[in-house]
Amino acid sequence: MAAKRPNHGQMSESFYTVIFLSLSGGLQDAYTYLFRGGVFANAQTGNIVLLSVHLFEGEWVSAGRYLVPLLAFSLGVLTSELARWHFQGRLLHWRQLVVLGEILLLFLVGFLPARLDLLANALVSFACAMQVQAFRKVDGYAFASTMCIGNLRSGVESLCAWSRTRSPEAKRKSGRYFGVILLFALGAGLGSVSLGWWDARTIWLSCALLAVSFLLMFLREDLEDPVIRRELGREPREDARELRQEKK
Repeated sequence: MAAKRPNHGQMSESFYTVIFLSLSGGLQDAYTYLFRGGVFANAQTGNIVLLSVHLFEGEWVSAGRYLVPLLAFSLGVLTSELARWHFQGRLLHWRQLVVLGEILLLFLVGFLPARLDLLANALVSFACAMQVQAFRKVDGYAFASTMCIGNLRSGVESLCAWSRTRSPEAKRKSGRYFGVILLFALGAGLGSVSLGWWDARTIWLSCALLAVSFLLMFLREDLEDPVIRRELGREPREDARELRQEKK
């Protein structure tokens, strides 16, 4: 009897990769808010609120500080989608190209002086938008590596489902979401502490974290969890068997 081949999935959707993406996402937000003029790199909801407040108070210049990151974020999403369309099937995975571009942009930000905070915030927002658009699943579950509101909602929802059904899948799902939130918070704390030592160059820590994610994506992950197999590809016989069970 032939040995069963392990199921392989993209390491870009593995929790190991997400660890470094989430740490980097938290660090980016702390960096721009604490060091680059109180602007959020990732939490565009906060930027929209502050933009509206300044507009209604007639503070046009201050409003522009929040409008520019919003526009840059939108362009980052578009760029990530273009990368997915045009670079699939190349030597590097298209998500690796996104991370590589993000690293280069954030490395440049570390050289920008305070008088160019507007440009720095735009570049960080652009980079983070590429990341959040390219990495939208962890172990088969939808998530965000650069913001927490959706992860918090999904985590609490899964926790409620587990308390009602004691489903191992719901428990695993909840743990993944709360783990991502904790990692994001740790990244923000790391960014806050590091600003006292490295100032503008603190963003290079984010580059280092992203570089680890980039290297991890050269690996292929053996997928034995049924949830991951369902999301990332499995044998047709398994699909047919589960379909028959659902019909019964």
